[in-house]
Amino acid sequence: MFSVTLMAMLGVASVTPAFPRIASALDIRPESVGLLVSAFTLPGAIFTPVLGVLADRFGRKTVLVPSLLLFGLAGASCAFARDFSLLVGLRLLQGVGGASLGAINVTLIGDLYTGNRRTTAMGYNSAVLSVGTAVYPAVGGALATVAWYWPFALPIAAVPVAFFVLVVLDSPAAPGADNLRSYLRHAADVIARGDVLVMFLAGLLTFVLIYGAYLTFLPFVLEQAFGATPLGIGAVFAVASVSTAFASFGLGRIAAAVGERRLVASGFVLYATAMVAMPHAATIWQQALIVMVFGAANGLSIPSILTLLSAAAPDRYRAAVMSVNGMLLRLGQTLGPLLAGAAYAAFGLDAPFHFSAALAAAMVLPLIWTVYRHGGGQR
Repeated sequence: MFSVTLMAMLGVASVTPAFPRIASALDIRPESVGLLVSAFTLPGAIFTPVLGVLADRFGRKTVLVPSLLLFGLAGASCAFARDFSLLVGLRLLQGVGGASLGAINVTLIGDLYTGNRRTTAMGYNSAVLSVGTAVYPAVGGALATVAWYWPFALPIAAVPVAFFVLVVLDSPAAPGADNLRSYLRHAADVIARGDVLVMFLAGLLTFVLIYGAYLTFLPFVLEQAFGATPLGIGAVFAVASVSTAFASFGLGRIAAAVGERRLVASGFVLYATAMVAMPHAATIWQQALIVMVFGAANGLSIPSILTLLSAAAPDRYRAAVMSVNGMLLRLGQTLGPLLAGAAYAAFGLDAPFHFSAALAAAMVLPLIWTVYRHGGGQR
């Protein structure tokens, strides 16, 4: 499961430090380079729920293994593209392969663990993810200093992971359902719950923030304000991943004390604070501290949202519910660069960060509502 998690994050984190050089090499505007993120994430917004239903009906590995193979082969092909339109098209195909990865891995955690052990496992998974997001930008940035297209070769690692999953992973059998109509009706009942909808929205906005202002435009802030190289940009992103890992690794103990819902609300307060400050850092060290705050918000909110959604879904509908969440996360990844790019084009480089801070602050009130209506934890 951890190997799949590492592959799920590889598609974006390893290439964003190269964005300024990609824009220069292919002669495209900064707001257009975000299409490399949106093209990769768009298929997830379309196919993830369908793949979740298939995983519930026919088993997790039946969907997971072919997805990994397509992700790896299509992704590695991007390293050979020298035309921006072709590169975007290959990223779209890679996104089809990656559509189910981030949903099925957390579905498996929900299958195997319950209660606070589930929260702890989600936290560990998020910590592993953070290790990947710490390493990937640094590796991608280092490769991009050699040539802008080298980071795109990294997804080939998904091919051996696919065979590893096929042979080693002992996933539980899919619970299935009596018939498709009954299955869809009961899954829809879970999805339509008020507290579940709030967590879906929180997950969507989280990825709008991460993939919009943070991953797409922070590299330009770092380059323009501090003259950062791709390697330096990757190092700054790695700082956030370290703070995410620390917050996630202790999540089980923290959640046992205060509850997952309060952790999600706290995370969005930190998001708003960090986004307001990012474009105004006076030194690279101040920027690193702000990025650490952003990373801590990720570590508190993302695994807590996944835990609450997994707890809300019975076993036989869990992949569908988690895949709807995965669809929304992909939608957030797709919308984030587009919304942030529109803000940049209209008002300049500070605007994507201020817009993101407003979104994060607006999300705090619905999250507080869930705390008082349902309590702080998984109830």
